[in-house]
Amino acid sequence: MRVVFVGPPGAGKGTQAKVICVRLGVPQISTGDMLRAAKSAGKLPADLVAKMAAGALVPDGLVIGLIDERVRATDCTPGFLLDGFPRTSPQAEALDQMLAKRGLKLDCVLALEVPKELLIERTVLRRTDKRTGQIYHLKYSPPPPGADLEHRADDREEVVRKRLDTYEGMTAELLPYYEGHGILRRIDGVGSVDEVTTRILSALGAK
Repeated sequence: MRVVFVGPPGAGKGTQAKVICVRLGVPQISTGDMLRAAKSAGKLPADLVAKMAAGALVPDGLVIGLIDERVRATDCTPGFLLDGFPRTSPQAEALDQMLAKRGLKLDCVLALEVPKELLIERTVLRRTDKRTGQIYHLKYSPPPPGADLEHRADDREEVVRKRLDTYEGMTAELLPYYEGHGILRRIDGVGSVDEVTTRILSALGAK
């Protein structure tokens, strides 16, 4: 089964992706991880590395090339779960064309949906123990007494709201694109990890 997983920051996508990949027996393909690996291996041009460091977007063609190379690996024969790409309808079209050249297509696109205010609460109330690296949540998973807590800069409300607005702007045409292809499944991301996993497996027709 070939699946794309989309969802805003804080929706729990990373947690669910790991669980779903184990249940389906397919690898998780993270474009972020692939880009970091390519950078570490010296496979990226120096000017692109500099642009990435400055926050510039990576060219779609480069990402598609990395995905194309990755899905040729034998562990992707039974399928894969693609996380972090595509984020726009042109990227989705490019991905479809790449797969079609190899006689493949996506089976399902999972859109994990969580109300914006809950996403902000989940993220803004996170704290990290500077001594252990353990992540806590002031409401859902309070830290023990004496923890040396740090509020990360990218977990501050103004930053979180900007990231969510950026995500919404980028994906505005993506979900309708996949809806038009009849493979979009919208998943309610509110609830326990197990509850959300059950909804995802049901949408995939898996148990």
